[in-house]
Amino acid sequence: MKEIILIVQVVVSILLMILILAQNKDGGLSAVMGGGQSFQSVKRGAEKVIYRATIFIAFLFMANALLIAFV
Repeated sequence: MKEIILIVQVVVSILLMILILAQNKDGGLSAVMGGGQSFQSVKRGAEKVIYRATIFIAFLFMANALLIAFV
């Protein structure tokens, strides 16, 4: 049982990393340090789907981590 939960955790963590990296619009070190141009925009289409999927996968990641801690 614990092996299955660990495998699920690895898969969920890889999906979470992919989704987070897919959201990176203006990458680069200058954007991280505050040098990038930022403005408010409304998420539409695929960007909105990726954003919501990231939230869902992050929730699964946390729930699975708690499950591992208690098993």
